[in-house]
Amino acid sequence: MFPLRSLLVLLALLGALLLAAARPSSGSAAEERYVVRAGDTLWELAAERYGGDPREGVWRIRERNDLRGAALPVGTILYLPAEAGGAKHETD
Repeated sequence: MFPLRSLLVLLALLGALLLAAARPSSGSAAEERYVVRAGDTLWELAAERYGGDPREGVWRIRERNDLRGAALPVGTILYLPAEAGGAKHETD
């Protein structure tokens, strides 16, 4: 009888752990790939994609892509982090 109770407790704990484990939401937007074109700036990309004050968007793009300066060579592939509720920049 005791082993059965232990097994049930163990299964209950395992179930609780599985339910509490963090998992990605299917409703969250995915990051996008963007190919830099002539004249693109981080400021404009952030303003178009995230709306509002572009400084946080610039920071997010720089951090995600490990950029050290403001220069964006044409053809560079940037990964634009998702932002809930932000404006979405169309990519080619």
